[in-house]
Amino acid sequence: MIRNLFLLGTLLMLSLSISAQDMYRVKADKLNVRATNDPKAKVIGFIPQNENVMVLDSTDAKYFKVKVKNAEGWVSSVFLEKIATAPSKPTQTQPVIVTPKAEKDYSGIIFFSIVAIASLGILFFTFKYLYSNKILISIVSILVLAVGYFCYVTFIKEKTVSGLFNSDSDTQYQSFDFKSKNLVEVKDSYADSTFTTNYKIDGDVIKLKQQENTILLMIRDEHTLIGEGFTKGVYQKK
Repeated sequence: MIRNLFLLGTLLMLSLSISAQDMYRVKADKLNVRATNDPKAKVIGFIPQNENVMVLDSTDAKYFKVKVKNAEGWVSSVFLEKIATAPSKPTQTQPVIVTPKAEKDYSGIIFFSIVAIASLGILFFTFKYLYSNKILISIVSILVLAVGYFCYVTFIKEKTVSGLFNSDSDTQYQSFDFKSKNLVEVKDSYADSTFTTNYKIDGDVIKLKQQENTILLMIRDEHTLIGEGFTKGVYQKK
């Protein structure tokens, strides 16, 4: 009798374990992953729409524990739909918290090169056919130089940021204080703390990391930054 009860208990635990490790698909645009099953817990990342994720614990009907890259977190069950039972050993290629990866963009350099060639052509024909009209040559030369400088500043010159940028919206990262060329101090309103990290600028995008999270900020102009993803918000320079 005791042996039968032991076998029954073992089978029950195995059944619960298998059912807890089901595969689900994300329905939300970007599903926040939190440190605990508290809706006010710190957001540690997100999973994009239509990605599959393995659920490790579904005992809480509102929040499921999921497996993500190098970590585990909690997500709202409302934005998940079950698609299959997961295999006993998940493969290493499971969809995880996404780190946005920007490819090198050469479109600005190409456009600047085209403008430069066209400008040189205009100057050549201007000097060749209007050499006697010095006033017109001067005007054309000034216009060509102005267009060239504008294109250089817009498409070629490396972007820089400095100073303190604050957001008035309810976002996790309340402010970014750029201390030097590659060092920024960030205020985390959810954790009620600040941390300092390195950053780099890729085109119009500022990239910095906080543990496993990648924070992206778009440079609108020298006084305004736009947060992307779970850092969404407008940051104005003070």
